[in-house]
Amino acid sequence: MSNRTLTRADLTEKIYDELGLSRSESASLVESVLDEISDRLVDGENVKISSFGSFMVREKNGRIGRNPKTGEEVPIDPRRVLVFRPSQVMRDQINEGNKGR
Repeated sequence: MSNRTLTRADLTEKIYDELGLSRSESASLVESVLDEISDRLVDGENVKISSFGSFMVREKNGRIGRNPKTGEEVPIDPRRVLVFRPSQVMRDQINEGNKGR
């Protein structure tokens, strides 16, 4: 399993190679797409990308937690969390990739 991380620069380079856009146009395209996804999630909307997966923002209620070291009760504030659920197509692709290992 690779420890490599896909970055914005990697996405920009791939668009540059595949579509022939300039590097600055490719970078602008990547930024635009990521900004749109981020803006929609901040607004509380779900983002579904076909054959990839869905990003959802969920509301978590406040609760009382416990410090595992001291046992002290600590209030945990309500918050919003980002959840990603891969599509079945993505799950199948990931599992197919593991068969050769």
